[in-house]
Amino acid sequence: MKKIILVFAFLISGFIAQAQELNWHTDMAKATELSLKEKKPLLLFFTGSDWCGWCIKLQKDVLKTTEFANWATQNVILVELDFPRRTPQEEALKMQNQQLAQTFGIQGYPTVWFVNPIKGEDNKVNLTGLGSLGYDKSATTWISNANAFLGKK
Repeated sequence: MKKIILVFAFLISGFIAQAQELNWHTDMAKATELSLKEKKPLLLFFTGSDWCGWCIKLQKDVLKTTEFANWATQNVILVELDFPRRTPQEEALKMQNQQLAQTFGIQGYPTVWFVNPIKGEDNKVNLTGLGSLGYDKSATTWISNANAFLGKK
């Protein structure tokens, strides 16, 4: 009986973990299309995933919490703009990320920008910055600060 309960608990925990996994986009064009379609701002996460200690802490303390997952699903389209040192990346992705880092004047990692894409009459998309955040050890505080940028209470 104990084995059955243990197996059942293991399966349930796997489903819960899977349900909390968020969809982080890496293709800015696709994420922008989705943002326009769903009328949600983009959350641009500039990170050094395999070398930046504060980025890893932000992931652990905020971005991988249930509280953040629930909030993000309702409020934003997630985009990870990674600058790894050891993990190989396609050249097109490197160029996209470097261009966006330059556009937003990224000088340190982690940096999170909230932006609204706005499609002009010429079908060109412009990004309007709402604000940026860095590391915070509290998911509740981080989300509260993010809500201030998004105009939510």
